[in-house]
Amino acid sequence: MNILSYLISFDIYFSLMSDINNIISENIKRLRKLKQLSQKQVSMDVGIPQGQYSLVENGKVMPTIPTLEKIADVFEVSIAEFFANNNEEDTVNLPLLEKIKIIDTLEADEKEALLKLIDMAVSKKKLKDNLSNLIAS
Repeated sequence: MNILSYLISFDIYFSLMSDINNIISENIKRLRKLKQLSQKQVSMDVGIPQGQYSLVENGKVMPTIPTLEKIADVFEVSIAEFFANNNEEDTVNLPLLEKIKIIDTLEADEKEALLKLIDMAVSKKKLKDNLSNLIAS
């Protein structure tokens, strides 16, 4: 392989890593805002200086895997959420209470439709449990 091939390979690698870092930093920022946390709060919970966290969130440095794991713990999400290539909030693996907060901000008709679906699911679960208990008796 000649020097030109190495340079082209390096350029492709650097471009790919830059794209990945941008995706990670955008997702970290999105999740922090979704959780309504400040950079200072996250950096303290992660155990890194605020300036270092800011560099990570702004895509200036690539975070280490252990740092990503700590940030994921703070946000209560899987580390895979940082590598997701879409920004839709509904695909985020949020804890139930966070989802309820989001549901509470929906329009009345959307909220009512969701509550009906939840009621149907709960009723179905109760019916299955009752039938299982009757069969077992």
